[in-house]
Amino acid sequence: MKRILTYSLLAGLAVAGGALATLLSSRFISSAVAQQQATPLTSEVDRLGERFERVARKIAPTVVAVEAVKPPAATSNGKGKPIEESGSGVVIRAPGIRDALVLTNNHVVAHSNPQQITVSLADGRLLHPAQVWADPESDVALLRLEGAENAPAALLGDSDTTRVGQWVLAFGSPFGLNQTVTHGIISARERGQVSLGGTIRIKDFLQTDAAINPGSSGGPLVNLDGEVIGINTAIASHNGSNSGVAFSIPVNLVKRVTKQLLDRGTVSRGYLGMQLAQSFEPADALKLGLDRATGALVETVYHETPAAAAGLRPGDVVLQVDGTPIRNENHMINLISGLKVGQRVRLEVWRNRKTLALEAVVGDWTQGQARLRNSP
Repeated sequence: MKRILTYSLLAGLAVAGGALATLLSSRFISSAVAQQQATPLTSEVDRLGERFERVARKIAPTVVAVEAVKPPAATSNGKGKPIEESGSGVVIRAPGIRDALVLTNNHVVAHSNPQQITVSLADGRLLHPAQVWADPESDVALLRLEGAENAPAALLGDSDTTRVGQWVLAFGSPFGLNQTVTHGIISARERGQVSLGGTIRIKDFLQTDAAINPGSSGGPLVNLDGEVIGINTAIASHNGSNSGVAFSIPVNLVKRVTKQLLDRGTVSRGYLGMQLAQSFEPADALKLGLDRATGALVETVYHETPAAAAGLRPGDVVLQVDGTPIRNENHMINLISGLKVGQRVRLEVWRNRKTLALEAVVGDWTQGQARLRNSP
């Protein structure tokens, strides 16, 4: 990208007699005023820099590097080499658990047993996790470290209060460069239309322009109060390097996932049993008689599921769930996934150019998946 440089030309004036003194005096006064006007801005920038430093000093000791060795990829001759994956993580604490816990991405440690995972603490210690919990659908993993009770831990904030334009710092180990810190802003919230592979189904990302590169996965995204508000997960790039578009899992989603992992070892999610269109274009909405392309368009309704029992049909557009307007298919997946199994919900559906109300009972996603896999 070409950089555009703006040049200011300095023009000289020839002035005679007393006018010169007047001009010099006015220039001196103008210069003094300019300096006074610049001082507040300079001070504000200095204060922001100092705040960055305080957050970095607070969070850096809690950031770890994670290395994982994975089974060889399938090859025609069966002689593939083990795959080495590198990422980042952040130390946290959980009530009732003495050991330190490390938050990271599932894709960093997936398919590796604990002895194949190495965690490098900020003080230089190397540890294998004693236990690993993982949720592939949200790309969250949790590692329990024995012998690291005194490791500094980060505080988890409230991602629901993040604002577009808010300053953030990203920590991680890009390209193996441990304890790297970058800064940027929250570029957008609730980004879900991001394709990240087959296992990641729960997508509700914070978007940031803080520089995040390979190896940063699992590192914390932090606000200027020194609180973790996200776990860095992915970048949008043509060449695999930073392009100013990065995505982090909101920490409130991480909290819900980790609580279930610690309580029961797995994550329970709701489902209705239908396939939703990945895109709902304005032209499609107009053909159906809608004046805006919001809602979730139903493509398929599976037999013997809560959706079928509720009377949903292909071609329906789900506009609301219990009074909550549905933005798109990803929003609906996330909303239903977070509901309790057995909960009754009211659906507002657009069908044949009019709205109708349906009632559905939320089913268990795990059981539903098993039933669908075993169905003829």
